[in-house]
Amino acid sequence: MSTANPTDTGAPRVWLACLTCCYNDGALVGRWVDCTDVEGVTLADLHEGSGRPYAACEEVWVLDHEFVPVEGEFGPLEAAQWGECFEEAGPEQWPAVCAWVRSGMHITEGSGDLPSLPDFEERYCGHWESFREYAEQLADETGMMTDWPEEAVRYFDWASWTRDLAFDHTVVDAPAVEGYGVYVFRNL
Repeated sequence: MSTANPTDTGAPRVWLACLTCCYNDGALVGRWVDCTDVEGVTLADLHEGSGRPYAACEEVWVLDHEFVPVEGEFGPLEAAQWGECFEEAGPEQWPAVCAWVRSGMHITEGSGDLPSLPDFEERYCGHWESFREYAEQLADETGMMTDWPEEAVRYFDWASWTRDLAFDHTVVDAPAVEGYGVYVFRNL
């Protein structure tokens, strides 16, 4: 079974399989399908070229997946929902959405592990080279040191302030294909 992989940056896809009369009978019948296309797949499609009859088959199940940030098997409806989530987030934001879900700090929508994209957008602070880089940019954007005497700025303890600031954020390592660094999310 595939697990959430920090290098997952592609479109989510699943191995849809005939569960009841094939897999449970010892035959692996199915195929890889993009999550965005799951709803259009029929039992006939899954059995194509397998040589196995599908008239008595009833249940389709996701036995494996790629680029979906959760572990384990799930149903085709959930696979389709992951496809909708991917389309709504877009391929550029998908790695950050997956990182947020993998962090365990995400807000879910509905009954499963699907992330709430409005909550994601409210919390996502971007992809940074390091959390320290994010902290320095935040201090600059908010004018935190405006009107401070030069001596105070010079002796400011960035390490302590950044460490304390991290308690209000979730920081997840970014994959190599994203240039490493970190994804930063506000904890609201």
